[in-house]
Amino acid sequence: MNPRDPFRWTIEAGQDLAAKGLLRMRRQVVPLPRGRCRLVTEQGESPVLWNFASNDYLGLAEDPRLNAAAEEATAECGTGARASALVTGRTIWHARLEQRLAEFKQTPAALLFPTGFAANVGTICGLVGPGDVVLCDRWNHASLVDGCRLSGAKLRVYPHGDVATVERELDKALDARRRLIVTDSLFSMDGDVAPLRELAHLAEQHDAMLLVDEAHATGVFGDRGTGLLEACGVESPHVIAVGTLSKALGSQGGFICGPKSVIDWLGNSARTQVYSTALTPGACGAALAALDIIDREPQRRTWLAERSAEIKRILTAAGWNVPSAVAGPIIPIIVGSNDHVTALAEALLHASCMVAAIRPPTVPRDTARLRISLNFAGGEGGITTLLDALKFANRPPRSTP
Repeated sequence: MNPRDPFRWTIEAGQDLAAKGLLRMRRQVVPLPRGRCRLVTEQGESPVLWNFASNDYLGLAEDPRLNAAAEEATAECGTGARASALVTGRTIWHARLEQRLAEFKQTPAALLFPTGFAANVGTICGLVGPGDVVLCDRWNHASLVDGCRLSGAKLRVYPHGDVATVERELDKALDARRRLIVTDSLFSMDGDVAPLRELAHLAEQHDAMLLVDEAHATGVFGDRGTGLLEACGVESPHVIAVGTLSKALGSQGGFICGPKSVIDWLGNSARTQVYSTALTPGACGAALAALDIIDREPQRRTWLAERSAEIKRILTAAGWNVPSAVAGPIIPIIVGSNDHVTALAEALLHASCMVAAIRPPTVPRDTARLRISLNFAGGEGGITTLLDALKFANRPPRSTP
């Protein structure tokens, strides 16, 4: 090690992560049809794997209709947007998608962002700042947490799903200029649902705002597939919905839906939108095609709901620690030990299944887990292979998160 190297500390930091079982290695993945993939390593390509580690819940990322729509938009407008939306980056495809998203979520307007992370950070920082109070669920996604911290508002982190604490904190914040409650709708590492109706009621009672991140619920829940706000029957002028195009919609980018005045304000104040090059026209075209499929093919989300309930029942009966509140295509198996979860994930790879091994800091200490993500394109074959592999896996002692 060169003692004059200013980055030598990164070597030691990496060694420390490895000793704790927390070192992540970037993978190269070759996507294949029907929810499958291969891994590329220094030793070559792996055998074909069933991909239970993606967020492509509806199997749309491989749908030829999305490819065709992306090609049409690219042929018309080019591969890149060339500038930010406020300069010259907003093409007819961006305008069409924003209008379609507003109709989809039944709100007056919508605004596109380069990613879901950017949508969360930019929106929160655009809504609150110094002199305001923001309430954040302890298990919220990192992008929501970072947005709350970067906003400069007084941050109050409340226990997961604890409506009583939210009410107490709102009562304490009566003198604040503005109050914002921030929550995921479907929590990405636990697969459970936020108390959306109760939080919306509190927002109305206290003249507060409620931001709901529907990233993992869009396309999956509700009669029209718009998300958990729809499924839970939440309709309130106090609610703003954030979402992503890069999970169930099989494309790329983020968005926010809400009142026109809010969208116009964020289009001028959300730095992650104002100072970022707009989405590619191809991503917009693909997302438009995905929204049409979600509207026309409800059987995809019906299949996810039925298989999720079935797999949860089978795994629980077999002694695996699956949280009882799991409600969608994300099915976590709580393992506890970092070393044990990585060993389980490796064993599943040898059984032709790729399942994510989730460790701290993504989840709390001693709650490392396998995160099973269902994919409509994989169908019954992938599920059968996964359940058979788990029958012979080295199940850890049951632990409680």
